[in-house]
Amino acid sequence: MLKIGEFSKLSMLTIKALRFYEEEGILIPRKIDDFTGYRYYDTKQLVTASKIKSLRQLDFSIEEIKLYLSGKMQRDLLVNKEKELETKNLFIKQKIFTIHYLLEENKMNYQVVVKEIPACIVYSEQRVLKNFGELTNLVLESAKECLRLNPGLKCVNPDYCFCEYLDGEYRETNITTRYCQAVVKKGVENDRIKFIELPKTKVLSIYHKGSYDSLGDAYSFIFNFAHKNRYKVNGVPRESYIDGVWNKENVNDWLTEIQIPIE
Repeated sequence: MLKIGEFSKLSMLTIKALRFYEEEGILIPRKIDDFTGYRYYDTKQLVTASKIKSLRQLDFSIEEIKLYLSGKMQRDLLVNKEKELETKNLFIKQKIFTIHYLLEENKMNYQVVVKEIPACIVYSEQRVLKNFGELTNLVLESAKECLRLNPGLKCVNPDYCFCEYLDGEYRETNITTRYCQAVVKKGVENDRIKFIELPKTKVLSIYHKGSYDSLGDAYSFIFNFAHKNRYKVNGVPRESYIDGVWNKENVNDWLTEIQIPIE
């Protein structure tokens, strides 16, 4: 049997943490001396302590740890945590790249990264736009129609939405456009609103700051990068609008992410 101080050293958990886990009922001393109140742990409990430490490092809550240690839903808990961490990682990367642009003080400096977009469900609407000026109407009207069909339907957090241009060539008029917005679950569809399950997607990602008129420079850069580095494009490019006319007065502050699916 090990005293709490000895167990603390071997498990690399502080005494404060051990007392907390005891209170929560997930790591209870094998024996408590009635007279002195000293706590004693079995060496076998070091395995449990190690599991708890690992789970806490993965941001498991106490309730999730209780479920895991009970042997219930262990695989489901790990899979769900993986998805949660992937989403957090994507959100953090987006913030980091925004910081990079701020540090560059508006100087264009493209940097391509490879990343994975987690699997998600999106509602979508496809239209032929007379020109790019109709894009805002597509976004707003799609959201209004989707919520009319599915009151209370929530978007994922962090937010993820994008447009795909499906003509196979650049057009300035009669542009076949599909708008997609990630949501927490599928809902009711009609002739306009469709729900799609998107698999986890590996992409080349680049951030473009400034007017949409110069997006061609970003596309040229990222496709040249793909060619030179022998990446095989595997899908339609996605344009994700992070900052734009809806929240930035200065066009130089608009921020767009271009994502190119790859194998």
